[in-house]
Amino acid sequence: MSSNIGNLVDRVYREYLEPNDDIQSFSVLRATLDADATDTIVQYESEYLTSEEEDAMEPGAFIEIGQELMLVTDLNTSAEQITVKRAVRGTSLEAHAVDDLIKINPVFPRKNVFDAVCDQIKNLYPTLFATETKSITAKTGYIPLSGTNDNYLIAPIKSISQYTDFSAGSDETGVVFQGVAVELVDLPNPFTYTDAAGTEQTITYSNNGPNKVNAVQVYNVNAGHTVFVTFKKKFVEPTAETDTLTTIGLETEYEPIIMAGVAAQIIAGRDIPSATVENITQAMQVQNFPVNSATSIRNSLLSYQRILIEQARKDLRARFPEPVTINKISYS
Repeated sequence: MSSNIGNLVDRVYREYLEPNDDIQSFSVLRATLDADATDTIVQYESEYLTSEEEDAMEPGAFIEIGQELMLVTDLNTSAEQITVKRAVRGTSLEAHAVDDLIKINPVFPRKNVFDAVCDQIKNLYPTLFATETKSITAKTGYIPLSGTNDNYLIAPIKSISQYTDFSAGSDETGVVFQGVAVELVDLPNPFTYTDAAGTEQTITYSNNGPNKVNAVQVYNVNAGHTVFVTFKKKFVEPTAETDTLTTIGLETEYEPIIMAGVAAQIIAGRDIPSATVENITQAMQVQNFPVNSATSIRNSLLSYQRILIEQARKDLRARFPEPVTINKISYS
């Protein structure tokens, strides 16, 4: 299984877009490239290429390293050097290391696949959602949440505390956890407030995602008691391939959902290599979705994705039943 977004992108290539028996022409870097538009000499290893593949890197061709696409302006085969214009077709400058892969005229640019992965993750909500459990110390009034990505929280779905004697206001530690009432409050971003010490504090979220600050109010629990609140949460928008799936909120079972959606999105409305058609067709046959054309490949992928989504929804409903909500207060 994948550990980060880059691994998930690689898995999409491996299982759908680039079958092992049809790997595109490639070479590797012999020297590093800086993230600098003036560093335009790409030194490659010719031993990985046939003479025809090497000639394909003539001026006007594109090469790809990482997510960066480069336009070839000159080719020196004797020196094994390509002169390029950096970061074209909407890609960004990146630093590249020795032995990084060089793809020649890629059919499925990595930046496109990465963007499709981000689109598919974002579109999972509200059909599916992430969850996060936070430990909150009860106090009078609202409790601002200022942790990383707390602006992605949507609603509490479960809250418990070791607070068991509601009438006496006592805390029977170690006896039993019971549900308590909690409310999630949306605040403007940035939000300024005065803390218990009388110091003015400001919370600002500048990352991607909802433009809001969240706060929690806990009811019928004395100040100082710990309350564990599980929240429904939007998936965090990826910004780099190094972002982990745990940070994004993706569970292992969601990977096939993302991959099927990405493959369908990437091949929509375009001709694709016959080897890729065959590879996807075989994968769909294993899932009992026979296909025989580019159009039906896309439809079969989307049908397969819908079935996986429905299975994931049933699992979420079983694990996290919707709480009773009265006047915006959740009672688990």
